[in-house]
Amino acid sequence: MEALGPVYPVGLVVQGQRCLVVGGGRVAARKVASLLECGAAVTMIAAEAHEALGLLSESGVIAAIGGPPLDVQLRRYEAGEAAGYRLVVTATGDPEVDGAVHRDAEEAGVWVNSADDPAHCSFVLPAVWRSGPVSVAVSTAGASPALATWLRDVIGDMLGPELPTLAALLAEARQDLQSRRRSTETVDWRALLQGPLPGLVRDGRLDEARALLTGAIEVAEGPDRGNEGPFSP
Repeated sequence: MEALGPVYPVGLVVQGQRCLVVGGGRVAARKVASLLECGAAVTMIAAEAHEALGLLSESGVIAAIGGPPLDVQLRRYEAGEAAGYRLVVTATGDPEVDGAVHRDAEEAGVWVNSADDPAHCSFVLPAVWRSGPVSVAVSTAGASPALATWLRDVIGDMLGPELPTLAALLAEARQDLQSRRRSTETVDWRALLQGPLPGLVRDGRLDEARALLTGAIEVAEGPDRGNEGPFSP
């Protein structure tokens, strides 16, 4: 199986958006779970969905749904209905059905992923490590999902549980800068992250971490910058 050309990585906001998954097996279950985790309004169409529903139930995904409920329709896919969704994934394993879904979505200008068939995808799904708002996505452009998964796990094992808290503190600092009408580029974020900041968060010394960030903002602002225009460098 050939990989696609270079892919453009993005993070899609699917909160509340209507997304369609066609298929009722193990692969479809994974696609449904990841969409639900991001707050999408998911419809799953499958003639048989016992395997997918069983996996979703056992993993706690259905019980943990915080957004729109999962709409399961036990029937065959009908021609043209992919057009009614923002995002479509087809994972039936039946080339005829998956091909029909792909064609319908493409004709309607809807982004579509055909599981295990990069040639019939307008987007590919990376292997994702997620902790709170922090996501690490690894893609091989469809060449080897196994390699992408392995790399994701290697990277994930290197990352600590403090990342969501660290991300929240950095978000606070960015908001502070923006409230002062300063460019977020005035702070050397890399220097902060390569310095003591992550360790302070890891050790639970959050007041010290906040003080460090506040100090960096004040240094960036400088004593003679009060009269400069908004977002000055």
